[in-house]
Amino acid sequence: MYRTVATATTRGGVATDNGDSIVSLDQVPRWSDAEHRSSLEFENEDPSFSNSYFPDPLTSLGAEIGSYGMVSRFPVDHDTNSKIYLWRGNPWNLEVDAVVNSTNENLDEAHSSPGLHAAAGPGLAEECATLGGCRTGMAKVTNAYDLPVRRVIHTVGPKYAVKYHTAAENALSHCYRACLELLIENGLKSIAMGCIYTEAKNYPREPAAHVAIRTVRRFLEKQKDKITAVVFCTTTTSDTEIYKRLLPLYFPRDKHEEEVAISKLPSDVGDENGETIIDERKIRIKPLPKKTAPKPPKAPVDLPVSDVGLVRRNSSYLDSFLDPAFMSLIKDPDQRRKEQWEKTAQAQKGWNCAKVLGFGDLGGPPLSVSEEYSLHSRYLAKANSLNLSEIAEMKIVYRGGVDSEGRPVMVVVGAHFLLRCLDLERFVLYVIKEFEPLIQKPYTIVYFHSAASLQP
Repeated sequence: MYRTVATATTRGGVATDNGDSIVSLDQVPRWSDAEHRSSLEFENEDPSFSNSYFPDPLTSLGAEIGSYGMVSRFPVDHDTNSKIYLWRGNPWNLEVDAVVNSTNENLDEAHSSPGLHAAAGPGLAEECATLGGCRTGMAKVTNAYDLPVRRVIHTVGPKYAVKYHTAAENALSHCYRACLELLIENGLKSIAMGCIYTEAKNYPREPAAHVAIRTVRRFLEKQKDKITAVVFCTTTTSDTEIYKRLLPLYFPRDKHEEEVAISKLPSDVGDENGETIIDERKIRIKPLPKKTAPKPPKAPVDLPVSDVGLVRRNSSYLDSFLDPAFMSLIKDPDQRRKEQWEKTAQAQKGWNCAKVLGFGDLGGPPLSVSEEYSLHSRYLAKANSLNLSEIAEMKIVYRGGVDSEGRPVMVVVGAHFLLRCLDLERFVLYVIKEFEPLIQKPYTIVYFHSAASLQP
């Protein structure tokens, strides 16, 4: 039932310049009107998803256990379901208000959704070049030019690594939420969204679909009056099957699907926005005083009326207003981190390479996973925005083919570094850029120390 519409359509389809037909929403299956309700049986598993780090929540032991009176975290909502569509095909062929383009930080045509720029015409790339890029997890809007939609919303999905799972998950959630927020801000009501998590960025397909669907569900719970349609678009059979299996978990169409979904949902479905909760980032606030204030003591009768407010109150009277929990001493988190850094700095009396390179004191406490991911993303984005060809010409770090096991080899020449490298910051950015394609798989480093000395 989820299939593309033929080019020659008799239901209002108008051919575009590239030969594709414009498909109106009434030609796209609405989730609430779907004929087949067997999605929760999960006969067709995604063969490409076999990452042991992510056990499939739909086939876990808990899936065989009944709900036992548990309250559904995603109850049936027919009004919300009526706004959800599932479409197999290119999103920019749909007659909607906005289409989402998954791209990179520079908004390059080469890294955008395949075929979108060709369908939109050269004007889209020209406007993208004036936007100044886009950060991971954020979104920007442009005109649609030759597309049948009114606007194109560009967003940058995260690169995935198991070590940065939570950070990548939240960044992906931010992408979907940012697109929907821009939709409303621009007075638009319908949107077609392809899979923002591209295969080039190594994001596992099924966990990413969980994030996408639950983020849209949580957003519609708050803003459904401002949005008429959200179309999930897929271009592969495996992605289509994933959405057909997961949509009933977050958008159940009847009580049966709701009850079955209770036991099949992942244990962590995020907060009210669909974002994973990080305990260490919660705001630490003690409860406010709750004790009922006693009546103030009567003023002595011999005092003038103007001096009644100046009656001295003893400490026991003031203490009655204070909750001990509220007054307990809690050290400022920033102060704690500063003290940890100072202790670590005292313990490390050797040569601090980080200071020499101009990155300050990196000998402090280790960064959290999300902080590491954010720092790496910022340096990588900066490296991609600069022309570092003069660093490459120094031949300090360069690709040297592959080793006997087929692993890529990076060559480092110490002598070239000492004699040629004058801008250490640009060199570090170049190293980050060169190693980025290699860090997901094993690789080899060969270091040449010959003549690597400044001694006469």
